[in-house]
Amino acid sequence: MTTTYHLSANDLSVDFLKSLKSMYKGKTISITVEPEMDETEYLLSSEANRKMLLESIKQAENGELVKVDIGKANKK
Repeated sequence: MTTTYHLSANDLSVDFLKSLKSMYKGKTISITVEPEMDETEYLLSSEANRKMLLESIKQAENGELVKVDIGKANKK
């Protein structure tokens, strides 16, 4: 069984640890801690995404915008 928890470091508590101990009583477990990427970091993490996003920003700054009617787009 694999369980993933996403929480702020500020939310870690003795109660959380007690809950883990209760769930996995008598078993050896592995705990990995890694910071989550925010949305910007994630979107810029791939070179292809980075190029596409930077080009889109440049187009927006130059007024090259595309207007989309969401109501019509959903009907297709």
